[in-house]
Amino acid sequence: MTSPFADRQGFSQAPYSLFQSEEVYAHEQATIFQGRSWNYLCLEVEVPEPGDYVSTHAGDTPVIVVRAEDGFVYAFENRCAHRGALLALESRGKTKDFTCVYHAWTHNLQGDLTGVAFKDGINGKGGMDPSFCMTGRGPRKMRIAIVHGLIFGSFANDVPSIEDYIGTQVLSCIERVLGEKKPKVIGRFTQDLPNNWKLYFENVKDSYHASILHLFFTTFEINRLSQKGEIIVSEDGGNHVSYSAIDPALASEADYVEQNIRSQSEFGLNDPSLLNGSDEFGDGVTLQILSIFPGFVLQQIQNAIAIRQILPRGTDRTDLNWTYIGFEDDSPELLRARLKQGNLVGPAGYVSMEDGCVGGFVQRGIAGASDHSSVIEMGGLTADSSESRVTEAAIRGFWKAYRRETGL
Repeated sequence: MTSPFADRQGFSQAPYSLFQSEEVYAHEQATIFQGRSWNYLCLEVEVPEPGDYVSTHAGDTPVIVVRAEDGFVYAFENRCAHRGALLALESRGKTKDFTCVYHAWTHNLQGDLTGVAFKDGINGKGGMDPSFCMTGRGPRKMRIAIVHGLIFGSFANDVPSIEDYIGTQVLSCIERVLGEKKPKVIGRFTQDLPNNWKLYFENVKDSYHASILHLFFTTFEINRLSQKGEIIVSEDGGNHVSYSAIDPALASEADYVEQNIRSQSEFGLNDPSLLNGSDEFGDGVTLQILSIFPGFVLQQIQNAIAIRQILPRGTDRTDLNWTYIGFEDDSPELLRARLKQGNLVGPAGYVSMEDGCVGGFVQRGIAGASDHSSVIEMGGLTADSSESRVTEAAIRGFWKAYRRETGL
């Protein structure tokens, strides 16, 4: 298809038509989510024993992730080899095989077709043609990669290794949070966003907006652009890390006052213990947001740790799956802090409530502007790492990766 980008080489402007076009949406599914990308699927601890499964998506393609009898994790389309019905109807469960409710065709835990109801007919009549062979008839399988307990899948045979795909610096930031610990799911939900999936992924990578849009951040000094921090953008552009740390010597109210930006409010907390926690990683970092193209986010805000999975549901709708985690060795006090600070994020979160609606503001605002583009030039025109978080380098990195994978 014809590229809508005016600049044939750049990535500092995003044509609004990319958020509106059904043709573009279909192209993304084929070239990104079913292309040479690693799609986050679920946590390894969600499929601990043989037969344990999770039904999820890679883009808008339904996928089953399951641990088989051999102890390995497999992923394949959630699609019967017969007429295409869903095999797994629940979001998670335990099973010995996947038998389609429509016509009882059976598939094993590795995604192979193993049984066809009345394959030989009845009394020598009916049934499948004698030439029919079940081998190779199952749904498409994915390659699997597991890193620090995170399960990724790809439909491509030539996708880079997961380590090369993520990059050394970003991988070290995943290790910082997850390390060799065993995660424990402490909550999950799905948030329905009224906007294109790319608008939310841009938002995740946008360090410039965080302390402007989110008044809670600046009021309680969790994140200010004047604090110590950094933006890390992977060499290929698609992955990033943004972090900030409390440094009283750098945190200045004057910078916000001079810009006439709201940075304080008259509101306080009836229960200030919401923000009480511990520096569990020993580095003073109060916020780390990490993303992996095309739809994975790892969040640490104080002691609230969550994984966000971005799933497109159409040109103007996105499912955002949240999984809150702690660790098996958490003390009761730390677990309680995580649960309380979980209120910082999500659709009604003190911090991220605004993120659930601002993408919709953009989607509605660009309705009549398909021939125009956004301006993504804060901090320059490159997609390089930066000591300053007053930059849109990570967003430019997303578009760099997007253009490479889609060919647009």
